Amino acid sequence: MEILRSIVIVIHLVGFATLFGAWLVEALGKKRVTRLMHWGLAIALVAGLALSAPWGLTHDLNYMKIGIKLVILVIIGGLLGAGAARERKSGSVPAGIFWPIGILTLTNAALAVIW
Repeated sequence: MEILRSIVIVIHLVGFATLFGAWLVEALGKKRVTRLMHWGLAIALVAGLALSAPWGLTHDLNYMKIGIKLVILVIIGGLLGAGAARERKSGSVPAGIFWPIGILTLTNAALAVIW
């Protein structure tokens, strides 16, 4: 069971890396929202939900941490949706939508590691 949990953790990290990496590439370029960011968010969400289930662990899960990370992920999803809609409408993503995506993604990863 621990091996399966470790595999899901790796998948969760791949989702984070995909989201943050795609954002970082765009931060150095045209500053737009891409489909790869959406895929990274979806992968991180599904794997994170799978990790939040009790897998026969000997210790209790930190549900406050899980809840905060989920709220941040939902906010990132809203920003990605709003950014994609603005990009379709006007051709660009406002800085007030684009920059918080990366900041919140990095914050979510920091919460996972530090807390």
